[in-house]
Amino acid sequence: MKFVSLISSGIDSPVATYILSKKAKEFILLHADIRPFTDDREVENFIKIAKHLKKITSCKIKVFLIKHGTSLSEFKQNCNNRYTCVFCKRMLLRYAEKIAETEGADAIIMGDSLGQVASQTLQNISTIENSIKIPVLRPLIGLDKDDVVKIAKEINTYDLSILPSSGCEAVPNKPSTRARLDSILNEEKKINVDNLVKKAVEESQMLSI
Repeated sequence: MKFVSLISSGIDSPVATYILSKKAKEFILLHADIRPFTDDREVENFIKIAKHLKKITSCKIKVFLIKHGTSLSEFKQNCNNRYTCVFCKRMLLRYAEKIAETEGADAIIMGDSLGQVASQTLQNISTIENSIKIPVLRPLIGLDKDDVVKIAKEINTYDLSILPSSGCEAVPNKPSTRARLDSILNEEKKINVDNLVKKAVEESQMLSI
């Protein structure tokens, strides 16, 4: 099987990718570059993680970098900022679905763990997943953070995942934890989602690692 794995520079998504590497023949590692809402270290740290995953798995790996900052800026300037995290994840899945269609991938992998952050409540997960049709696999969904950290340390991704960066500065002060689908659809009508997805995918870069 071939999977598109949404990889941040954090702890969870590399672990999710590693767990499913036992089922995959090939991975497309897709990282959303959210600059200007973070600094250059975010992408640099992701590349270090991607190189390590390539080393510790037996899968063929491709690495894609996609510019997500423009989409976030459009949403934050025109829409209710409480829904930023939900919109962000919906866009990531849309990018991943387009890449999956082009690359012939079977599913998307995410590092979500139920209730860990605002976008990972059951209501928000349902609203987020509505944005696409391809299957989404969440191998960490029932794990506590301590469980994920333990695995990360065992596979030596933990130290890479805690390297310094400025984090995501797009996160609102009070993110919605129960975003209704009709509410987010109304917000998305204020911007041209299809054009944002098309532009981001067309300008995505395949990195050599």
